[in-house]
Amino acid sequence: MKTSVINGLILSALTLSPLALANQAGDFIVRGGATNITPDSGKSNIMLAGADSTMTLTVDDNTQLGLNFVYFYNSNWAVELLAATPYTHDVTIQDKNAVLGVDGANLGEVSHLPPTLSALYYFDTNSAFKPYIGVGINYTVFFDEEFAEAPKSLGLSNLELDGSFGLSAQIGADYHLDEKWSLNASIRYIDIDADATFDVGGNNVGKADINVDPMVYSLMLGYKF
Repeated sequence: MKTSVINGLILSALTLSPLALANQAGDFIVRGGATNITPDSGKSNIMLAGADSTMTLTVDDNTQLGLNFVYFYNSNWAVELLAATPYTHDVTIQDKNAVLGVDGANLGEVSHLPPTLSALYYFDTNSAFKPYIGVGINYTVFFDEEFAEAPKSLGLSNLELDGSFGLSAQIGADYHLDEKWSLNASIRYIDIDADATFDVGGNNVGKADINVDPMVYSLMLGYKF
């Protein structure tokens, strides 16, 4: 009996017509899954009182629950909103010249939300595999910025990061499992550049331009309404 059920499911999947799997005007897909943000591995210089301190910053990656909402205007064009649970990144300081004596230390952490609105173009494939490209705009809001204990003991305080507007670009694909369910994978680049300021010994003299500029990798399960 189990064999007959499995065979029936396979037969149903094979006999689904491309027309049944095609996206139509008014279709709405909700996706959920893992989304990883991997910041640019480049280092951001730290300025103190307008002078280069020779210290730099790097930001680590983080994976969270990603949410995705797609509305189709027709079979080719759609609009997508990327959302997620808040990301938290550790910020590491490189202090090769021993300015503060904290080379490789955890400087602190920052949390952010990077909602991104994109226009997608789906290519006609006449199959269950539906690749697309997209461009969009991102606004990243930072919150809960704080220094770790070691930098606090050195007199660093009041870490703040401004919000960031930037463009995004992506490639991705849906694979339709049936008329309702699909798997989605995408890779996107987001331009995120944040101005960071902080106090040193109670004086507001610290500044860094943090170029996050991450690659964003998503693997999601979607459901069509």
